[in-house]
Amino acid sequence: MTKVVFVHGVGKQYLSEDSLARDVVPELRGGTRLADGPVPTAEEVGVAFYGDLFRPAGSRSAADEPFDAADVVDDDEYDLLMAWWAQAARVDPGVPGPDCGGTRGAVGAVGSRAVRLRAVRAALDALTGARFLTGVLDRALIGDLKQMVRYLTDEDIRARARARVAARLTPKTRVVVAHSLGSVVAYETLCNTSHRVDTLVTLGSPLGMRALVHDRLRPAPIEGMGWWPQGLRAWTNIADSGDVVAVVRELRHTFGERVRDVVVDNGSHMHDATRYLTAVETGTAIVAGLRADESDRFDARAEALRWAAGGTGSGE
Repeated sequence: MTKVVFVHGVGKQYLSEDSLARDVVPELRGGTRLADGPVPTAEEVGVAFYGDLFRPAGSRSAADEPFDAADVVDDDEYDLLMAWWAQAARVDPGVPGPDCGGTRGAVGAVGSRAVRLRAVRAALDALTGARFLTGVLDRALIGDLKQMVRYLTDEDIRARARARVAARLTPKTRVVVAHSLGSVVAYETLCNTSHRVDTLVTLGSPLGMRALVHDRLRPAPIEGMGWWPQGLRAWTNIADSGDVVAVVRELRHTFGERVRDVVVDNGSHMHDATRYLTAVETGTAIVAGLRADESDRFDARAEALRWAAGGTGSGE
């Protein structure tokens, strides 16, 4: 039965569970081997796939939808794009910041659609020129942006994605490994299911983005602190220092001190899932979950009560 479940991120709408598994399962197993095992068998690693929920109806090819700057009209999409741009400028000296001019137009206060469009174009120009997004087209970047926002605003997509993850969990599942948007889907699923897993490993996660992601989680955070999934013993959050999606790289400030934040180096592919999976730090976190004893399980309900009473709990 499945001991480890991997939950993917954005941009997988033209793949399938099987094609994704061919990429991520060997890399996940390789990471645990680097961490001196135990190495789960291929049959013990499952992929929770929800990418098809974002595939346009009637789509006949693997080409990205023809998005351009004019398609970033939603306030949430705009705010997320600006956050990514600001983070890219912080970690890449070659990326001009939001206060600088871009080759597609100057950026100023967003007072009209025309000015806002220039801001979007400048952000896309900067991001697609960043060393870790070289070769990423505008339409792919905008598509990823829209998927992130759509999950948080479309109740049907949200429910169906969470159901896909829940369906992959079994009584034998010990570890959930979740990348990018998948970390949001996995977290919400673990907070709203009767299944109990030992360890959560989040990779390149946007969970720490307060207004855009964290404050919209289900269940809703209380006084700025997110709930700790019932029964979870350990949570390791792993981020590359240059990962633009993991704008807030440390999650212990929003989910409690029990979160272990770890920084890795993924080379030029900072947000790539397979780079995260082959990191020994990721393998170590997975191995620890596979080796953990059931008696170590964390009582989240008791911790929440301690927190509400003014104790030093890990969060709600």
